[in-house]
Amino acid sequence: LATLAVAALALLSPLQDRLRSQQASALRSAALNARPRVEDAIRADLRSVGATGERTSIVLRQIQTATGGQAAVLGLDRTVLEGSVPVGDDLQDITEVLARNRSVISRQDDRQRVALSLNTKPLGFEDIRDPEFPFFVLALRQSDAQIADTVAQVRQAFVTAAIVGLAVALILGVLLTTTLTRRLARLRDAAMRITTHGMEVSTPVDTRNDEVGDLSRAMVRMQAGLRRQEEARRQFVATASHELRTPLTSLSGNLELLGEDLAAQDFDREDARQQVISAQGELARLRNLATELLDLSRLDAGVELRSEPVELGEVVRAVAAEFALQAHARQTLLEVVPPRGPCWARGDPDAVARVARILIDNALRYTPPNTSVRVTSGYAGEGATVMVIDDGPGVPEEEAEAIFERFRRGTTTRGEGGFGLGLAIGRELAERLGGGLELSPTPRGARFVLTLPIELPSGGRAPQQT
Repeated sequence: LATLAVAALALLSPLQDRLRSQQASALRSAALNARPRVEDAIRADLRSVGATGERTSIVLRQIQTATGGQAAVLGLDRTVLEGSVPVGDDLQDITEVLARNRSVISRQDDRQRVALSLNTKPLGFEDIRDPEFPFFVLALRQSDAQIADTVAQVRQAFVTAAIVGLAVALILGVLLTTTLTRRLARLRDAAMRITTHGMEVSTPVDTRNDEVGDLSRAMVRMQAGLRRQEEARRQFVATASHELRTPLTSLSGNLELLGEDLAAQDFDREDARQQVISAQGELARLRNLATELLDLSRLDAGVELRSEPVELGEVVRAVAAEFALQAHARQTLLEVVPPRGPCWARGDPDAVARVARILIDNALRYTPPNTSVRVTSGYAGEGATVMVIDDGPGVPEEEAEAIFERFRRGTTTRGEGGFGLGLAIGRELAERLGGGLELSPTPRGARFVLTLPIELPSGGRAPQQT
């Protein structure tokens, strides 16, 4: 409604002015076109009767028919010789034509007026040599009532359009508001059900392609994600309870037996030593769990990582050395394949070492005895990579992404220790470093690839593809 009101103010007044201007121009053109005929008619009348007469009246009537207005011929004394001038007309424009010998366009009341001179000499003035001296004036009058009617019709159309537009807007507004309110109410009810009954309740999906539909689908995705996280948390609690119970029970039993042996006067020192070794192994498992949980808490807290050149070959050698005894105990060959030259990447040295440690530990954990684990580093494409390849049972294709989720373990782990946190930590660290951690397809075993951005130290040489 406000838009139509502004449009009416902006268009109606200029429209009326333009129509009047066009009418005045058309009336002046009609007068100019008719002037030769009027002059010829006056000359003919002057020759025949010595004054304006029937011929002039006929031409004026033709002009009136063509223009829809009034036409008259006036003399030097402003008297109407032929035609008619409305009563009460101000003849100032006629006076101006007689004084200055030029056409005049004026408007009085609701009429457009045009007056212009006629250069036909009446009897008794033939000796005047000035060809521009006016003797007669042609005056045309045309009412602009039709313009006012047109503007009034347009104004009425605007008013009608405004009323219809307002009615349609109100109806559409009520319909849209009712529909929108109903859809939002469904979302509110779904949120209340989730609050009351938990994540297992179903949420209706709004399939419309608008903001409310997007919100509904986002809510469904959020609910599904929270449901997965809750399921993972429950699984973790159950797994952690089981995994913690086993080492704690074993540790408690070992300490109890060790205490009994120490209380006896003659005890088996070798048996006591084995009990201590077993207790140390269980403590190591508990320590690994605490380390993984601490890493997760740091990632969730958004602890800032350093960004500097890291030589991957050196990091891989250092980390592999930490697992030499574990690989020997598992009868597994841990082979480090050095790159052809320095392999530089951008990252946090501690974080890169942590990811490499997770991958090597994971490979040794699930690789059977008398097999090998190979660790390589080098450049590939636009990045620097670390690859850990094992001869274990591998990962089913349908679990290729699931194993990177928190608290998720593959189905081929054969009951080996671990809480399903290592690979999740490794991927999150890799992404925080601007790279990625993926499981690459391989005919046998598993191949994990850590990719990081390349960053050479000052003075370093360009990388060579490996």
